[in-house]
Amino acid sequence: MSRIDLFLIGLALANLHAFVRFWQDKRAAKAGHRRTPEATLLTAALFGGFGAWLGQHLLRHKTRKEPFRTELGLVILIHLAAVAGIVWWLLSGWMPSDLQALQSPTNSR
Repeated sequence: MSRIDLFLIGLALANLHAFVRFWQDKRAAKAGHRRTPEATLLTAALFGGFGAWLGQHLLRHKTRKEPFRTELGLVILIHLAAVAGIVWWLLSGWMPSDLQALQSPTNSR
């Protein structure tokens, strides 16, 4: 499995986790139980932005609450920029020279 495959699997799992966190919080809100802290939801969104966005919109959860709505939007933008950068890095094959030295066989004759 390539590095990009592993990254995409991890990204899919992070998105699923973020969606589930929003679903659990929505369920707790309806039942009057203890809620998930907003900081936890925002952290989940940092790693699984699309899942968090889907959770917010499909479940209609925290769509009117400010400043959470704005903060979530900013976190998702950071997530998208980070994902784009990581994908570019993985596809370009660029690697710092220290890491390249570890991957290439040494000619110690």
